[in-house]
Amino acid sequence: MTSSVFVISLLLSLSSAVYSDDPSFQKLPIPGNRSGPESFAFDTTGKAFYTGVSGGKILKYTADKGFEDFAQITKNSNSAWCNGIVGTALAGKCGRPAGVAFHPKTGDLYVADAPLGLHVIPPAGGLATKIADSVDGKPFKFLDGLDVDPTTGVVYFTSFSSKFSPSEVFIAVATKDASGKLFKYDPATKAVTVLMEGLSGGAGCAVSSDGSFVLASEFIKSNIKKYWITGPKAGSVEDVTSSISNPDNIRRVGSTGNFWVASVKNKVVVPTDPSAVKIDSNGKVLQTIVLKNEFGDTLLSEANELDGKLYIGTLTGPFAGIMKL
Repeated sequence: MTSSVFVISLLLSLSSAVYSDDPSFQKLPIPGNRSGPESFAFDTTGKAFYTGVSGGKILKYTADKGFEDFAQITKNSNSAWCNGIVGTALAGKCGRPAGVAFHPKTGDLYVADAPLGLHVIPPAGGLATKIADSVDGKPFKFLDGLDVDPTTGVVYFTSFSSKFSPSEVFIAVATKDASGKLFKYDPATKAVTVLMEGLSGGAGCAVSSDGSFVLASEFIKSNIKKYWITGPKAGSVEDVTSSISNPDNIRRVGSTGNFWVASVKNKVVVPTDPSAVKIDSNGKVLQTIVLKNEFGDTLLSEANELDGKLYIGTLTGPFAGIMKL
């Protein structure tokens, strides 16, 4: 499957969307011909969120100012030819930020850029600094999810595949690739470590509020795993649930012990039936919100809760969504 076929499929996904007039749902159009607000990070004020979009930019959103440019992955990200990029086109030049999360103490924003590696952005924004684009001499091919341990500041992130690039995602899915990994980066030692291998489409990851474990989703296999960070099971891995179809990003819900998981039913041409699924730490499904009316048939990437609202992102969609719970 070529990258051009991938782009065509993304356009089909966008054109198939049916958008709702539900008053509890708010659309926030992405400016500047950008698209795909894939993941969200909230600052300490709770009044602003940050999201990475196509073309390599990180945007900041506040209710009074709307979206503003905050940072960029590369110097090219500000160029005219990175504007209007769909999906992963030119991602190797412009960047394509995927998972994002703030360090709880420093205010630094960590970014897993799909083709360009792990980056960090200072609190004032601007040009991102690359931290790592390989581990043990092996280049990252396709990074995806990212979270920061709220108790230690250690960064956890995933690779969707170690064989295929973002433009080859269809090949990874079609061949049931299982070369994804879970990594950790310790800002104190500046070391990157591999924690899990053999993930089938390693997508989202989320650390528990007490820092005792991290969940990692397998998009291709429709599975979620738990890696124990502390306690008697430290270093061990267990399956949590396989009941959620094609899970993408996972986000913890404050200190409740629960998590939101973005889910779709993956099809040959486009993903269908997007939904947000809330689970507890053992993988029990607590709530499911069907989002087909709001997003049509598109790849829902994240559902992230703050102050009674669910912030919803997609891989290629032209807007971010906010739903009152």
